[in-house]
Amino acid sequence: MTNSLPNKDAEALLDVCADPTRRSVLRCLRGGPRAVGEIADALPVSQSAVSQHLKVLADAGLVRWTADGNRRLYRVDTGALAAARSWFDQFWDQALDAFAQHVEHQAKDKK
Repeated sequence: MTNSLPNKDAEALLDVCADPTRRSVLRCLRGGPRAVGEIADALPVSQSAVSQHLKVLADAGLVRWTADGNRRLYRVDTGALAAARSWFDQFWDQALDAFAQHVEHQAKDKK
């Protein structure tokens, strides 16, 4: 498997997602694009705080925005999430390989 997300970038995404409010913002955006006010209404933080978190998420490439009149609609950037998932999948692949080796070893021991 190719690691499509360099370790430095993966660590940066993990740092950004370490904040519980940012994870909550991402969860709010799962349902589709939302304005800052809509996100703030769903969270126990101010609209200003949500805007700051959205800036960090956007700078990390996890969210994008489009203009809708005088407001911005934010959405999850699925490309960034796919790259992060690919990075995590390498660990899953390693775990599956280790499990397969363990099973093969156990089978040989029983013979």
